[in-house]
Amino acid sequence: MLRVIGPDGSQLGVITKEEALAKARELGLDLVEVAAQVQPPVARIVEFSKFKYEDNKREQLAKKNAKNVQMKELWFTPRIADHDLQTRLRRVDEFLADGARIFIRIKFTGREMAHRENGQEVLKRILAYLGDKVAVEREAKFEGRSLTMIIGKAKGPKTEEKPASTGSANIS
Repeated sequence: MLRVIGPDGSQLGVITKEEALAKARELGLDLVEVAAQVQPPVARIVEFSKFKYEDNKREQLAKKNAKNVQMKELWFTPRIADHDLQTRLRRVDEFLADGARIFIRIKFTGREMAHRENGQEVLKRILAYLGDKVAVEREAKFEGRSLTMIIGKAKGPKTEEKPASTGSANIS
């Protein structure tokens, strides 16, 4: 059993596959299954080449309108100097202006692993510098010998006003 849609977009109802194929042959068109996952499956009576062409155009338009977000990675050490940190943070600002997400990695070597709190302090300094410009997409966590965090551009403040209440208020 198939739910069949005619060439003009009208519903032909739920009919058997053989009946649908016969109706498609009668019209000189093809029977194309468009939604197999629903119950009953949906099929359309269309010209197959035209259907493929329109489907291809729809995909191209979706790709064109899709927003491609890049992921940039910056490495720091727990003992980074202030000037080096400021230089790297200017790069973070540039990446954020381009709309990229940033993967921050603080790499620990040797005995630095004994003082993991130094890495946390560097992350606090980074977030303090960036302030409200960024939103933390993934909190800081240790992965092997690295402390990692993902940040992205903060969403702007919502300017939408809440609609006025339509219900009556009971004021006592």
